[in-house]
Amino acid sequence: MVNRNLVAITDCDHDSITVEAGVLKAAGLEAPWLQCKTEDDLIRECVGFKSVINQYAPFTEKVFDNLPDLKVIVRYGVGVDNIDLTAATKHGVKVCNVPDYGMYEVADHAMALALALARKIVLNNDNVKSGVWEYQKAIPIYRLSTQTIGVIGVGRIGTAFAERAKAFGMKVLAYDEYAQKAGRTKDYMEMVSLDELLKRSDIISVHCPLDGNRDLIAAPQLKKMKESAYLINVSRGGIINERDLFNALSDKEIAGAACDVFSPEPIAKDNPLLSLPNFLATPHIAWYSEESAIELERKVAEEAVRGALDQPLLNVVNAAAGK
Repeated sequence: MVNRNLVAITDCDHDSITVEAGVLKAAGLEAPWLQCKTEDDLIRECVGFKSVINQYAPFTEKVFDNLPDLKVIVRYGVGVDNIDLTAATKHGVKVCNVPDYGMYEVADHAMALALALARKIVLNNDNVKSGVWEYQKAIPIYRLSTQTIGVIGVGRIGTAFAERAKAFGMKVLAYDEYAQKAGRTKDYMEMVSLDELLKRSDIISVHCPLDGNRDLIAAPQLKKMKESAYLINVSRGGIINERDLFNALSDKEIAGAACDVFSPEPIAKDNPLLSLPNFLATPHIAWYSEESAIELERKVAEEAVRGALDQPLLNVVNAAAGK
């Protein structure tokens, strides 16, 4: 007998839920694939479900007030920005994520952006395709092994990125007060203040959560960076103030930047950042590989099963939530 009353998928932008369905079926469960977009959609469609898989639909105080049977939300991905964690905890709902499914992909993407900026790949590509065969147009370019890289946030992804930078012979500075207090840093990392990291780094890569870090990098911080420095964000839009970044790039306060994430998303077509030759943009794709996509789908379903069947959960982000 298949139980169709415990788990639901509130929304997702994938082509299918074949992987999730397979995991659920093996546990004797089945989940409807809903298309919720608003609070009212969630309230109307998710009544009675104990465990839900979620991507974008907003879980707010109003939603929790109207879904008394809900006990577990499992979100596709690492961030849980669309879920009010305080309200979830108040209502005894455990919110889970999948923190490790694409960490190598994100680290690889950040390094790809760093290399594209430092080696001026896009500029050179554009020049050659337009008939300009002059390496002088890309000067100056600096040897990577003489560069200092600053990593803001050295959790799973930030550490994986730092390891890649170290492999290129780069000096690694890191800023992460939580990781430093917890003793979760590597010997090759020089732990410094944010101000010192900004002043000393040739390349800075952001790997911290949005919560508590909105506008962490704004005009005052950008002014502390070297004029030759590059800034990368593959974490969350909103950590870097986009207006201030545009001004810093336009005024050549820093040499260039690359972002995979924006606020809001998708980025508006008239966002002035897109007009700048020293700015690179990708469409929140850092997490993606064929392997990571399948791993994400499998792991959200496995966690949702654990939530539905009262089994221990692996990745609760609001651990203080009630039983």
